[in-house]
Amino acid sequence: MQRLFSTFANGWPGFGLLIQRLVLGIALLYHGAALFWGVPAAEPIVPELIGSVLGLFILAGLWTPAVGTLVAVVQVWFALTGAGDQSVAIILATFGGTLAMIGPGAWSIDARLFGRKYIAG
Repeated sequence: MQRLFSTFANGWPGFGLLIQRLVLGIALLYHGAALFWGVPAAEPIVPELIGSVLGLFILAGLWTPAVGTLVAVVQVWFALTGAGDQSVAIILATFGGTLAMIGPGAWSIDARLFGRKYIAG
């Protein structure tokens, strides 16, 4: 998995990636939770639930390249089929794609599992 990331950004860039992950994850969870709040949804139910599960992975920063790619694909599908608000789908697809390319940052489970290790010797 480490080969998928150039680095796990720390400092201000890592904080920016954390904020991006939080915004994307909360937005995906909100869209899935709206189905259960009785908000009338024009979107199909299954992709929204998949998006909610992917939002949990994004929030945790787990398997970010694969999950970000899946988020981008699902949201592009929403934008192309006209299900829901296309502008929101394009923005979420962009966030998912950028996270897939850049990585989750230093404050993520991916960084803890696959990041650089210090070996004291």
